[in-house]
Amino acid sequence: MSNLSTLLERNQAFAADFSSADLPILPKMRTIILTCVDSRVDPAHVLGLELGDAVVIRNNGGRVTNAVIEEVATLAFMVSMMGGEKPILFELVILQHTQCGAERFADPDFQSAIQTKLGFDVSTSAIHNHEQSVKTDIESLRNASEIPGNILVSGLIYDVKTGKIQEVVAPKQLA
Repeated sequence: MSNLSTLLERNQAFAADFSSADLPILPKMRTIILTCVDSRVDPAHVLGLELGDAVVIRNNGGRVTNAVIEEVATLAFMVSMMGGEKPILFELVILQHTQCGAERFADPDFQSAIQTKLGFDVSTSAIHNHEQSVKTDIESLRNASEIPGNILVSGLIYDVKTGKIQEVVAPKQLA
């Protein structure tokens, strides 16, 4: 059974009071949130975001991958073209979470099964230690030549059992 009719009904209610037609392309908070695809980790709820506040990128584990580097570099280029050069182009917040499915990617048998069945290497998305993975991801951003250094980056871990967020890496410019 499909949930499409429920989703369309909810959209009708949303559209009935829609008053955001004039939102700019660039997010009001000049912020990108990188987080996990896990349905328990919706940054609009967790961080109290409103429509147009931030760009949200989601993937398995909320990890910095080559695709994320390409997205962030492209967005940085777009921001610099649209908003002019500023000391800080925008802020990037990495938001990972406890009890993440990417923790299973750390299991060599699970990695092997995915590689065998699907042909994907999930080892780079594996989370062995949340604090370390956040720090590693920030270092990956810092080492990506495509990404300018005038981006402010921070790292957070959301606890799915308490709803609380722990700051792992305070906001700091990449350069």
